[in-house]
Amino acid sequence: MNSFGRIFRISLFGESHGSAVGVTIDGCPAGLPLSAEDFTEDLARRRGDGRFTTARREPDEVVFLSGLFDGRTTGAPLTIMFQNRDIRSKDYFILKNTPRPGHADFTAMIKAGGWNDYRGGGHFSGRLTLGIVAAGVVGKLLLEDLEEVTIKARVTEIGGATDTAKNLLDAQKKGDSLGGIIECIVTNLPAGLGEPFFDSVESLLSHLLFAIPGIKGVEFGAGFAAARMRGSEMNDIILDKSGKTATNHAGGINGGITNGNPVVFRVAVRPTPSIRIPQKTINLETGKRTELTVEGRHDTCFALRLPPIVEAAAAIVCTDLMMLEERIPRILPS
Repeated sequence: MNSFGRIFRISLFGESHGSAVGVTIDGCPAGLPLSAEDFTEDLARRRGDGRFTTARREPDEVVFLSGLFDGRTTGAPLTIMFQNRDIRSKDYFILKNTPRPGHADFTAMIKAGGWNDYRGGGHFSGRLTLGIVAAGVVGKLLLEDLEEVTIKARVTEIGGATDTAKNLLDAQKKGDSLGGIIECIVTNLPAGLGEPFFDSVESLLSHLLFAIPGIKGVEFGAGFAAARMRGSEMNDIILDKSGKTATNHAGGINGGITNGNPVVFRVAVRPTPSIRIPQKTINLETGKRTELTVEGRHDTCFALRLPPIVEAAAAIVCTDLMMLEERIPRILPS
């Protein structure tokens, strides 16, 4: 499905080469001051500088279709749209019958019975993350203004290295691509958010993080390193009755519930599947194997553009959790 959340609920719409993409936020509190300028920084970060990211240059102009009046949210569904302007669909005509290895081309065709929009990946494109970023901006404003919650993500590794320039240049020169690791830290979240088992904070965050195209792994706190630790090493010693701990191997979460320490998680991002190196695939018309060289404008490493998207996912989840606990009211004070 294309919707996520219980009170602060988002629904994505659009396709990469359709007329527009965007998001509808149902349950957004009334009275939040909001303008297009609030989105500028995170949209620019998501766009990238074009050096090792896509050369597609979309203006990403914010268009409010509903839920905003006199510069404040009304409490009605808030719909934000971004028109697609810099499209070059001819680059994708070859993909109708020869799906890209590693991409959603084949599964999208199966899911839609052949009626999928294959241009630029259609509804499966990373272009749809614009809606996630937009909803995240709204969530951040609510979290920062009302509770002083901060969310920061950064790239920590590209292609298995922290010194990334050489690897990126080499991959770009060869027409190949690289993956990476993004770390995100959420500070000032109160203790007690989340529910045991199915609506644990880890479960909710992972649910939305895996909706970001290309995310192949998520870990919290010590993550997989915890499997190599002893309990005496892993356990976070509690220092005071606020719940502050000496270490944070749990990543700010115990039993699926926030414990008042920073929530820390990392995501693994796969290499961009669209590469210029010839690859073997199948011709769906003839049933024969064939060779495919992908044209178009693609990221050498789309992990470079993911920090604002990861932050947005965290903001959406945290906003929904805070509204469930009535820490963020449905009508904001004037």
